[in-house]
Amino acid sequence: MEAGYIDGNAFFRMDSRAWRIAVHPSEDDDLAYTGYEVANAEVLAQMTERLRQAGVAVTPGDAALAKRRGVVDLISFSDPFGLIVELYYGATEVFEQPFVSTTGVSGFLTGNQGLGHIVRCVPDALKTLEFYTRVLGFEMSDIVDLTLGPDMKIPLYFLHCNERHHTLAIAAIPVPKKIHHFMLETLSMDDVGFAYDRLGSDNVITTTLGKHTNDHMFSFYSKTPSGIEVEFGWGARTVDGTWAVTRHNNVSIWGHKPVGRAE
Repeated sequence: MEAGYIDGNAFFRMDSRAWRIAVHPSEDDDLAYTGYEVANAEVLAQMTERLRQAGVAVTPGDAALAKRRGVVDLISFSDPFGLIVELYYGATEVFEQPFVSTTGVSGFLTGNQGLGHIVRCVPDALKTLEFYTRVLGFEMSDIVDLTLGPDMKIPLYFLHCNERHHTLAIAAIPVPKKIHHFMLETLSMDDVGFAYDRLGSDNVITTTLGKHTNDHMFSFYSKTPSGIEVEFGWGARTVDGTWAVTRHNNVSIWGHKPVGRAE
């Protein structure tokens, strides 16, 4: 990814957008906000009314915030457990400055599928699920039963808002951060392999390579300095109008074993 710095803030590019990930100076070492794109001002107004009808406090974005985000307009609000969510339209494109990875990554799958996905960790998964589906309009892709121990499983709910298999997953997992991980999808299997090799000597890889049961993503996980993990993958399947919700008993078809622990 390519980084730019403005007033102590780091903005990372991965495609034709001016930025996709921002890192801001803060005493809170956690995810500060997440953004979802809508088509235009009319849809933003419709979503504003929909949120207010559901009893959600909505803050219109002012010109200064819109300028910092590089969008035409936006609104912000919080999900049931305090994560700030921004809806926006008119993001800045910089086609005249082609993105070229400094590490040789061939590219990232973004476009209509957005950045990738996040796994939201909350005390009450069903309450959060209701908010994102009934209020924001996300749709269920599938459910995976995550094994935490003998006779102990919790459901992970995977949601989509475009053709990406899931843009958001929700789980009642007791972790200190707002999310467990975020995912970036590359354009080539080799991109994943090269990244795995680059990180291999840094003791940051947390799982072996593997393939997930639900989206069929070929990937591995690594940790960031904040403790939030990154899934780096390729080859996920997508959803369309014929998609039917399914349930899975395991997270992975093969692989994704914890690194440094015998299984």
